[in-house]
Amino acid sequence: MKKIGLIGGITPESTILYYRILNELNSKALGKPHSADVIINSFDFGEIANLQKNNRWDLLDEKMADTGKNLEKAGATCILICANTMHLCIEAVQKSVNIPVIHIAEATSKKIIEKKLKKVILLGTKYTMEKDFFIDILTSFGIEAIIPGLEDRNLIHGVIYNELADGVIKQTSKDNYLKIINKLLENGADGVILGCTEIPLLIKQEDVSVPVFDTTKIHATAAFNFSNKLKQQQQEQQQQ
Repeated sequence: MKKIGLIGGITPESTILYYRILNELNSKALGKPHSADVIINSFDFGEIANLQKNNRWDLLDEKMADTGKNLEKAGATCILICANTMHLCIEAVQKSVNIPVIHIAEATSKKIIEKKLKKVILLGTKYTMEKDFFIDILTSFGIEAIIPGLEDRNLIHGVIYNELADGVIKQTSKDNYLKIINKLLENGADGVILGCTEIPLLIKQEDVSVPVFDTTKIHATAAFNFSNKLKQQQQEQQQQ
């Protein structure tokens, strides 16, 4: 595979998942002891969370764009922002580099379409659930997003920032998430998007009766496939 750049630390737990998935994919493709060729630029999540809380997306755009430039200079052939919420800054990153920045919502939408689903639950931080950046892309693919009510959104957000971000897994939180999911399934949803890269720590496919879309795994796999395709194209050009 060609080198993949990860904008990580948002949170460290989700970055660990990305790194593990990419290593597993490359090892499966090439056999042991092969591992992934990646560059990780990891943020201090405390600083990021404070800027989010204070609505300083202008400063977050600057930080993310600078990180994208650094990854490109270091040899990355594509970039992943290892968090759904921070895709609010994806345009700033895309404008700062000349390599692809793979969008987590686009990769996820393609997987939903493959399953021929049209109405899905979107779980994530309050930013992901309440702002338009993820929902608009789903809509462009003809997919309707169902969002939990305010009280449930606050619960979901709190678990992400106060527990999952620190790698804390509580059965009570899992039970609460499943109650929210099952309530929304009664409203006609036929799939669930784990639209925060930490939620797969808590909710698995076997926990839910409908297809679950793990955005972390989908996103990492999309980058792996892009990387391999690019490598094959370059090899073919060299042989001509």
